[in-house]
Amino acid sequence: MKTNRFSAEQILRMAKEENVRFVRLQFTDMLGTIKNVEIPVSQLPKALDNKMMFDGSSIEGFVRIEESDMYLYPELDTWMIFPWTTGDGKVARLICDVYNPDGTPFAGDPRSVLKKVLKEAEQLGFTAMNVGPEPEFFLFKTDSNGEPTMEVNDKGGYFDLAPSDLGENCRRDIVITLESMGFEIEASHHEVAPGQHEIDFKYSNAVEAADSIQTFKLVVKTIARNHGLHATFMPKPLYGINGSGMHCHQSLFRGKENAFYDANDDLGLSLTAKQYLAGLLKHARGFAAITNPTVNSYKRLVPGYEAPCYVAWSAKNRSPLVRIPASRGLSTRIELRNPDPAANPYLALAVMLAAGLDGIKNNYTLCAPTNQNIYTMDDLERKRHKIDSLPSSLKEAIEELRANEVIVSALGDHIVSHFIEAKEIEWNLFRLQVHPWEREQYMTAY
Repeated sequence: MKTNRFSAEQILRMAKEENVRFVRLQFTDMLGTIKNVEIPVSQLPKALDNKMMFDGSSIEGFVRIEESDMYLYPELDTWMIFPWTTGDGKVARLICDVYNPDGTPFAGDPRSVLKKVLKEAEQLGFTAMNVGPEPEFFLFKTDSNGEPTMEVNDKGGYFDLAPSDLGENCRRDIVITLESMGFEIEASHHEVAPGQHEIDFKYSNAVEAADSIQTFKLVVKTIARNHGLHATFMPKPLYGINGSGMHCHQSLFRGKENAFYDANDDLGLSLTAKQYLAGLLKHARGFAAITNPTVNSYKRLVPGYEAPCYVAWSAKNRSPLVRIPASRGLSTRIELRNPDPAANPYLALAVMLAAGLDGIKNNYTLCAPTNQNIYTMDDLERKRHKIDSLPSSLKEAIEELRANEVIVSALGDHIVSHFIEAKEIEWNLFRLQVHPWEREQYMTAY
């Protein structure tokens, strides 16, 4: 998403000129859900002065009722007037950081957690973490009440065109809306599964990329609803077909220099890139609960559907966890393939960066690449190649997170304790439920 540098005075002037009547002060809770406090434009000067307070005790993973007062500090660069608002005046938004009453960043604010890890990168000499996310989504038909059905809106496949891709008009409107909001769209196409779509937007710095993911989700859901469709970023909504991922292309920069590129290396990868990649591989099991945060996430991470299940890397094939795309020079990057779009983007990017920085700080040695199809290997062959697996369930991922000191430190005690508590409740609710599959298998057999 294009970055515009706004001052408070410019924002107030634009709000008046564009007839903005309401402003949404947006922030993201621990689980990645967008929240907002909507204010009349008359309160905008107060908000721009960081004096807008809200009750944090009602937000998942924030604070207890006896310590509920929190403040919203708007990021002025995120000022945006929504293009779809109609009626008497327009609605705009500002994305905010959450602060304590004493003026310190709130430890439970995901956006502040990402900024904290980025400061650690700066201390190592890296001026930016650039991220190019690829969030996928499904479009489902809705019923007469506007509720989603289990019927996808097309029978298209990878890169199909109409009439197979009946989501084309909806996807085109999404692109037009995103471009009007400052996104630079690089590609828009039908994905592998029926009803599945992907829209790729240009990379940006990590905080801006996470902001863009949240805005992207909001736009996709809004425009889909205008087309009588329901858009979902659920990782695996249907059995037997591919799930939705959110591959994250990432690189570190020192000024205008891509720290991941080395023209003298056989693969064009610098020592920094290799150490960063080694860090990702070492901590992949530890950060899986963040990058793949739901019970459903682990229905996607299974063999046979192009999703990565195994902790390995390659510059040649797409079965490992990490792929090195062919571009070099300023475009040299690492593609982490296991994250899914249910992840909180701020926390997900924070743990990826923390894992990579740990590899750099501790001079990790990168293992050999795995250039054959891992899906065709048996357990013995994978063991011989020292290829580990990602967690196979949310429960296993929670235990790996709890045991990983690097990831726990990056997230902070507040986020970790509240996140694990919420996810253990989620796991137990799932574990205690009796599912239709069980009745089909066992009702008459026993």
